[in-house]
Amino acid sequence: MVWQQIYDPMGNMWISTLLAAIPVVVMLVGLGFLHLKAHIAAGAGLVAALLIAVFVYNMPADMAGTAALYGGFTGLLPIGWIVLNIIFLHQLTEQNGSFKVLQDSLSGITEDRRIQLLLIAFSFGAFFEGAAGFGTPVAVTAAILIGLGFSPLAASGLSLIANTAPVAFGALGTPVITLAKVHGYDLMEVTAMIGRQLPFFSVLVPFWLIWAFAGRKGMWEIWPAILVAGVSFAIPQYLVSNFIGPELVDIIAAIVSMVCLVGFLRVWQPKKIWTSASLRGKDVSASEAKPPQAVVKHSRSALIAAWMPWLILSVFVFIWGLPSVKTWLNSLFAPAFPMGGLHNLVEKMPPVVAQPTKEGAVYTLNLLSATGTGILLSAVLSAFVMKYNPVAIVRTFFKTLWLVRYSLLTIVLMLALGTLTRYSGTDTTLGLAFANTGVLYPFFGTLMGWLGVALTGSDTASNVLFGGMQKVAAEQLGLSPNLMGAANSSGGVMGKMIDAQSIVVASTATRWFNHEGDILRYVFFHSIALACLMGLYVTLQAYVWPFHLMVN
Repeated sequence: MVWQQIYDPMGNMWISTLLAAIPVVVMLVGLGFLHLKAHIAAGAGLVAALLIAVFVYNMPADMAGTAALYGGFTGLLPIGWIVLNIIFLHQLTEQNGSFKVLQDSLSGITEDRRIQLLLIAFSFGAFFEGAAGFGTPVAVTAAILIGLGFSPLAASGLSLIANTAPVAFGALGTPVITLAKVHGYDLMEVTAMIGRQLPFFSVLVPFWLIWAFAGRKGMWEIWPAILVAGVSFAIPQYLVSNFIGPELVDIIAAIVSMVCLVGFLRVWQPKKIWTSASLRGKDVSASEAKPPQAVVKHSRSALIAAWMPWLILSVFVFIWGLPSVKTWLNSLFAPAFPMGGLHNLVEKMPPVVAQPTKEGAVYTLNLLSATGTGILLSAVLSAFVMKYNPVAIVRTFFKTLWLVRYSLLTIVLMLALGTLTRYSGTDTTLGLAFANTGVLYPFFGTLMGWLGVALTGSDTASNVLFGGMQKVAAEQLGLSPNLMGAANSSGGVMGKMIDAQSIVVASTATRWFNHEGDILRYVFFHSIALACLMGLYVTLQAYVWPFHLMVN
């Protein structure tokens, strides 16, 4: 029996919206204010979502349970699989001492923590976002930063802030490709529009990142390096998105940014070297941060050996991100399992879609093509290069599995919550509340994208969820559909830093377990502030000359 979604179950949009927000509020309040452990807060949010779905939205109980189960499977693969294997690689490099050599080599480029942050969290992280997405950049950069001696909050929070500007074109352009494919946008036009929104923020975010870390004075002391990192990313981002396509935007921009920044540092260094690894230079306990150490020089062979695991990782992640490789691997093994009691039994209704549309629910066990599998193979190959024996490799893997067990549980519960809100229609109720804002819609429509990523943890999922609604609302208000489709993706990138799965990935990568609430409280202001700035920028594009000239 097909169940049709209802977006105003109470007959009053205000009350329905407040009830729809309860599951998210329960989780965020538990995590950010009651200091509950992440898996407990996520579990409480899931229970609230089940109650709201069944007793307010009249979703059949077995269907609601199946939707949560479907989300849990998605939490394990691909998200949890990425987290487990990147921490596995990090464990291997730490145990044999090669990570210490890598730290020293980065310090050899510059001892200044602010510039290390630019190079690793912003530029290097953008490469991994472009190649893989889905939590990989935060996992990699946070692990490297904590190894360099950054405090856990700095390593976690700043990795999340840095991973904003590249998200819309992450995983070889998957979010924008999905937006165009699912909702009928012209791929090149909406790609170009995103490429006219994000470059401004690609320059702003590095300044914002260093300000968040070192304060205004500390930021201005290295403004030339920040400008080089941001501009050298923004210009390729604009050119590739407007004249080539979405697939290689982040990868090309990230490589150009890294090369330009390293080259610039050969002729320029700050007068004052910032050595504190904690936020705003505040003291932290010895258990939270490693003290800065004198730079140690290593032989060329030692440096090559230290960087080799991360080079191998980059190659594997890039190869696994190629559509042709994914297609081939899926042809070898990718069994699909329609979720009985859910698949094609939920119908999305107008005004979200033009006509009633059935929601599929097929779980694909694409283990071979999953990014986490590429990371696992790179870790195993790196282990042999580092002269580990097979027994030690297996022992380290299971040690890592035990280490991240609660993080994996949290990701499963959070994805279960996000998937249930999608199939029950509660997230659509929240989106419709933004859609009913009239002339202010360009601003609030952008925040709809932010909300979508905050709820689902994915810019791709947010585009699937709200991309059609953005198109319909824009046409009704006389706005450019491409503008608002792009705004959904561009606004969504700012929600990436507060989505629950990203926060858990960051806390796991830094091994700062049970501090997810601290990370959330730290990044929330930055997320909402940048989302509002993006909303204002889109509003200018919608109505104000000369910004309106960019819309066509």
